[in-house]
Amino acid sequence: MASDLTQERQQTHALLERLSAEKLKLVHSLLEVIVDDEDELTDEDRRAVAASRDYFERGGEGISFEQVVADLGFTMDQVRGGKGAH
Repeated sequence: MASDLTQERQQTHALLERLSAEKLKLVHSLLEVIVDDEDELTDEDRRAVAASRDYFERGGEGISFEQVVADLGFTMDQVRGGKGAH
């Protein structure tokens, strides 16, 4: 288990090295939120997160952002602030 975590950390570091400065800032911000939120999770939250991870590790599929946008009656152009956005 420890070697898996070590390997995962090494792979994560390697991926971080490949990011542009702009994307690295975004990932940094996301990590800060994740770390801060981790302290605020209830036991129920932790169980839900664990169940979600298990679902995806077993091949479960999520819903694409594009599908969520369409389900809400918007277009990607509207979301991006393009033509037709109100």
